[in-house]
Parts: sequence; C-alpha cells; structure tokens
Amino acid sequence: MGWWVVVEEQRGAGDGRNWSLSETFPFADQPAAEAEALRLAREHQPVYPWSPKSRRVLRVAGGYLVIVEGRTSTFHFRLTVGEET
Repeated sequence: MGWWVVVEEQRGAGDGRNWSLSETFPFADQPAAEAEALRLAREHQPVYPWSPKSRRVLRVAGGYLVIVEGRTSTFHFRLTVGEET
C-alpha cells in the first residue's frame, strides 16, 4: 500500500478529444505524493498543446487541475493524489 500521483490528460483534437491516463507515480507517504503533484502541476509538459504559452494551476479536491493555453487551443490535465487501499 502507498500513495500515488496519477496524471490524466486531454488528447486528440476538436470533438475527438478524450481523457487518457498518461503517467502514474508511487510514493511511500502522502506528503511526498502531495509535493510531487505540486511540482508536476507546475512543470509537467503535457502532450497537447504543442506550443504552450501559459499555464494556470488550480488546487482542487484530491490534487490539481492545470489549464495550458497554446498558440491555437487550450487543453487541460489533472493530477490526482490517492491512497492505495
């Protein structure tokens, strides 16, 4: 048992966008998982958009929602911190 940080991203274009689990990271304790989730919220390079111009990080229940604006479109990804039971 332990704690996990899970990264889910929007992928695809237009009406073909969908959510995809892109990465998972295991941790021994909650503080380490929370710290990594915050680091990833600020630094993770999502698949889309290709040319990120700005990023907004929102703290939400269980993790972060990150909005990334690109040159022609806006995408978002989420990081969830969860405990394995």
